Amino acid sequence: MRVLAAMSGGVDSAVAAARAVDAGHDVVGVHLALSRMPGTLRTGSRGCCTIEDSMDARRVCDKLGIPFYVWDFSDRFKEDVVDNFIDEYAQGRTPNPCMRCNEKIKFSALLEKAVALGFDAVCTGHYAKLVEDPDGNVELHRAADWAKDQSYVLGVLTHEQLKHSMFPLAETPTKAEVRAEAEERGFSIAKKPDSHDICFIPDGDTRGWLEERIDLEEGEIKDTSGEVLGTHRGARAFTVGQRKGLSIGRPASDGKPRFVLEIRPKTNEVVVGSKEMLAVDEIRGIRETWAGLPAPEAQRFDAGTDQPGATSESFDILAQVRAHADPVPAVAHLEIGNVDGEPSRELVVRLEEPLRGVAPGQTVVIYQGTRVLGQATINRAYSLSRPDIAGH
Repeated sequence: MRVLAAMSGGVDSAVAAARAVDAGHDVVGVHLALSRMPGTLRTGSRGCCTIEDSMDARRVCDKLGIPFYVWDFSDRFKEDVVDNFIDEYAQGRTPNPCMRCNEKIKFSALLEKAVALGFDAVCTGHYAKLVEDPDGNVELHRAADWAKDQSYVLGVLTHEQLKHSMFPLAETPTKAEVRAEAEERGFSIAKKPDSHDICFIPDGDTRGWLEERIDLEEGEIKDTSGEVLGTHRGARAFTVGQRKGLSIGRPASDGKPRFVLEIRPKTNEVVVGSKEMLAVDEIRGIRETWAGLPAPEAQRFDAGTDQPGATSESFDILAQVRAHADPVPAVAHLEIGNVDGEPSRELVVRLEEPLRGVAPGQTVVIYQGTRVLGQATINRAYSLSRPDIAGH
């Protein structure tokens, strides 16, 4: 096969490309230039897509004896990832830019260009597994190393995209083995630290970065009864579950810390309460997609009614709301609901174990066993027993 290896400049994508070469594929390496003003050097493990990263990727390709190119996707990245990140926060939601990057850049823009140029697949260093069912349909599953499993951030991939994807690290037991292999192959990046944080906010100061890009106005901090506890510099820069930066100035009656329970952008209010109040047992997601074929219950619902209040059959799942969180048992169904006064299709997830700090804008990825079924963007998350929060 003709394979386009997406080379970040890190050790995972380097070993993935090397394994694709070893498998006999015709491999070409490409580094995505995602920043209009890339830094010259990384700072520790923060950030990515710097000039140093592109140079590291080039050295790996030279070592492997494969062609190497740099493709400028900075305009698409700014529009689909960075601007989306700002817009979501401006509306009081907490987005996941890695999900958007995988959805819009690495497995949409990149894959579309690769297929147009005659490539059969895009190879990446993600830790995830592709499995064919008895009918030849591709499924996305967790990787062998659950500690490094990245199937969550790939939950946005569609059936068609999975058919053109390749994840050579799927069965690798540990990251240590990947680094050892890189050293054996003579890659200078064998001990290069992993990148963390948001790549376009390399200093890690998300609030400070947002304050320069979102109009923030002073507003009120309230408890769930409506009592005003203090003021804030702008509700849109907060996120559900946040503890730091509230600056209320007086302790709660029980002496315990307060956490952000809800952000109300229309009234510029931040609602706070105890850690226990963060627990939610129902999540409603919009814009659901399926990683492979949809769940049978969803397929049957697609052929049914679209009337408000209509629901699909329920199906058992595991729900995960963060990249490295533990999944929890849940029951899901599709429902024609009402979002902001308009009919909307929702993925409703009822959790058997409450989760804390679930924020609108995050992604809920649903599994059955190790298989990723699909995902949805969280529109609402609440406790069914707490109408004071659920009602807003």
